[in-house]
Amino acid sequence: MPEKSYKKKHLTSFQLIILGFAGVILLGTVLLMLPVSSLDKVPTSFHEALFTATSAVCVTGLVVKDTGSYWSLTGQTIILVLIQIGGLGVVTVAASVSLFSGKKISIMQRSTMQDAISAPKVGGIVRLTRFILKGTFLIEAAGTLLLLPAFLPDYGGKGIWLAVFHAISAFCNAGFDLLGTAANAFPSLTGYSENVLVNTVIMLLIIIGGIGFLTWDDIYTNKLDFKRYRMQSKIILMTTVCLIVFPAVFFFTCDLKKLSTGKRLLAAVFQSVTTRTAGFNTVNISGLSEASKAFMILLMLIGGSPGSTAGGMKTTTFTVLILNAIATFRSQENAGAFGRRLEYHVIKNAATIAMLYFTLFFCGGIAISVYEGLPLLDCLFEAASAMGTVGLTLGITPGLHIFSQTVLILLMYLGRVGGLTLIYAVFSGRNKKNAKLPLEKITVG
Repeated sequence: MPEKSYKKKHLTSFQLIILGFAGVILLGTVLLMLPVSSLDKVPTSFHEALFTATSAVCVTGLVVKDTGSYWSLTGQTIILVLIQIGGLGVVTVAASVSLFSGKKISIMQRSTMQDAISAPKVGGIVRLTRFILKGTFLIEAAGTLLLLPAFLPDYGGKGIWLAVFHAISAFCNAGFDLLGTAANAFPSLTGYSENVLVNTVIMLLIIIGGIGFLTWDDIYTNKLDFKRYRMQSKIILMTTVCLIVFPAVFFFTCDLKKLSTGKRLLAAVFQSVTTRTAGFNTVNISGLSEASKAFMILLMLIGGSPGSTAGGMKTTTFTVLILNAIATFRSQENAGAFGRRLEYHVIKNAATIAMLYFTLFFCGGIAISVYEGLPLLDCLFEAASAMGTVGLTLGITPGLHIFSQTVLILLMYLGRVGGLTLIYAVFSGRNKKNAKLPLEKITVG
């Protein structure tokens, strides 16, 4: 009888990314459960540690324990390391360790790195990884130095740690803060709502972290020669500007009316920047109108840009859908921008990702509302914050039961690994057939 041949199955790069994030989350959970991680030196329950670790690795910022008043310096350091790993990406960090140890990066590792940072090709991926690491640490160091004048006078020596933590948290679009106390928990940056320096530095860090590593590369290589940028970089930059300006005008016009003009403008711009993925807030979110909350839900779902520290369904997904709609309105066969045509499969992927994000967010919000008996808008807000890995909250997350917190954990995880990564990891290698089914037309719209 012929010998049976066994075909060795390898994990795809998308499966490696998903498992990598899960592994780091579980390790972080175990470390945060240790008594040394809490300020009172008591063990933290599994579900609270899991929620915090997931929020940190998925750079979300939703918390069930106030970061500043509950966790010890050790616990805060663990959280910061998890944020840094989550912001850069598990695969990028693993590749960086290999680079620094002098090990050769295999073709499989290069392919995984390409998928992790949404690079267009495998060639030059090691150079790009080095560029990302250098850029990250330089920007975070600059952010730390710029925040020192604000934190040192208020906190003394502790201000150095606060500057480091908030610079990394802002750049990684995480939204974690250390400004809470036992008497004033979960304050975010409300105490610095009028501080122009803190607002400006945090906003710049959020934007730089959220535009994506490939956009950095374009700006670094081509400087101000916008015409030479990749179409993706052009779309990201234009969309980012629009998603800062128009929401800021909306918030300024429809809300924050109790503030003076200058403070109102600063608060409106800050909320416009932070809402899409960062999760810091300088005003009481629960006090905003329902129209503003609904608008913020949309912004949170859009999120940042591909290959960045941000989450969400991504700015390019949102813009591709708009460009396709414009082409349909004009009866044009192909959608495009900047003199270039968009590929059909890109539009198909964008529609799939948008449907996935909206479905998961909506189902998650309804599940929490039904289980907790809370208003649907509030629950949809928390679900969008988790799915978009934002971290803004109306204050209901710490009081949710374990079931609802588990729903948010799943949404944070799925939101961070990305829609396409999840789809390809689950369905990779299935139903790959060249034969096409018979065509039959249906009417839509």
